[in-house]
Amino acid sequence: MSMKKTIFTTISMVAMAFTLQAQELYSVDALVVKSLENSPDIEISRLEYEASLKRYDTAFSGYLPEVNLHSEAGLIHQSETFGSNQEIDDTLLKGQLSLKQIIYDFGKTGGSSDAQFYSAKSYKMQDMQNISDKKRDVKSAYYTVLKAIALINVQKENVKLNESQLYRSQKYFEAGIRTKIDVSDAEVGLIQAKLDLKKAEYELKLSYAQLDSVVGFTALEQEYSVYTKELDLKTLYESLSLYPFNLKESIIYAYEHRYEIKREESLISAAQSKQESVSSEYYPEFYFSANYLYQSADQELQNLIPKTQWNANLNFDWNLYQGGATSAKSQESTINQNIATEKLLNTKLLIKKITTNAYINVNRTKDTVQLAQNLLRVSNEKFDQASKRYEHGLSDYIELQESRQGYINAKSTLVIDYYDYYIAIADLDNAIGK
Repeated sequence: MSMKKTIFTTISMVAMAFTLQAQELYSVDALVVKSLENSPDIEISRLEYEASLKRYDTAFSGYLPEVNLHSEAGLIHQSETFGSNQEIDDTLLKGQLSLKQIIYDFGKTGGSSDAQFYSAKSYKMQDMQNISDKKRDVKSAYYTVLKAIALINVQKENVKLNESQLYRSQKYFEAGIRTKIDVSDAEVGLIQAKLDLKKAEYELKLSYAQLDSVVGFTALEQEYSVYTKELDLKTLYESLSLYPFNLKESIIYAYEHRYEIKREESLISAAQSKQESVSSEYYPEFYFSANYLYQSADQELQNLIPKTQWNANLNFDWNLYQGGATSAKSQESTINQNIATEKLLNTKLLIKKITTNAYINVNRTKDTVQLAQNLLRVSNEKFDQASKRYEHGLSDYIELQESRQGYINAKSTLVIDYYDYYIAIADLDNAIGK
């Protein structure tokens, strides 16, 4: 019988080892990398940037010569001509090669090209901002999962404490030391503890679902777990490090590094280049053009049409009036430039507000970790004292239950505040563009 038990235990351990190996274990950095590989919103952002580069290539092509080839093949009928009664039916092959090269257009091509260049740059900055936001979201979801795991451990301890209390209350009742109401209270406390544990377990599932969405995991079942470490609740506050910047330094850093600001600056440059391109419509356009024509016909038409023909020209085109369209477009581009400037100012104000709020939240959560750690220490001492008083008949069950619940609540608060601190750090890093 002992041998069978040993074999069964060995098989169970091997099966558990294979199960653990089947699940991938991710750190927060590994999840960030996975999110950048999997997330469709990041891929959309990247493709939008690539499309903007193609629009720049299209605008830049205005600097290069335009070459066109045209060919024809057909039948020609020529009726009687002066001095001849002969009618001609013939075939004609024609090929024409044309070239056009801008010489100078007063900034029209350059302005259009520059506008698309800065527009592409703004898409790049938006792409980088989306990546920064994704990192923040992954870190937030990751620490939320860790928080949920830690809270499950707290609720498991709560269940054990209530199970122990129920056992003790039953023994006291059987010995005639305590009344039946203590047993009933202990049963209620145990059921409530199990209910809280069940809620915590479902919160973990919801947290993993959010992490799946942010990272881009599409599997129908969770096939991974996150890296966790055991917390020393007595030294959590001491393990927290100070943020490297004060508030003023954080705002300055945000103005220098936040991608949204760089995007708005690129859009201002694009609007200025667009203004230059529109203003050029008031001026003429100089360009070079050339054409080469080759024709091949039957014998009857060879003496009537040239076989080859070419020309080369310097051209001057000036649109003198378009019904006020040029003036309207110029005024619109000026307005758009002013709008872009005001958007930059508005973005800076918003980033200052977000950075300030994030910085205050980091310090708030750090301070609450310290207070929560002290609260847990005192609550633990109170629970220990209440347990001893209850054992010696110096207090009732209500005092014991309140002290035990106070201890569990303090422990939950410390865990929540600890992981909220790291979520706050992720928010502040994102706010300043770090």
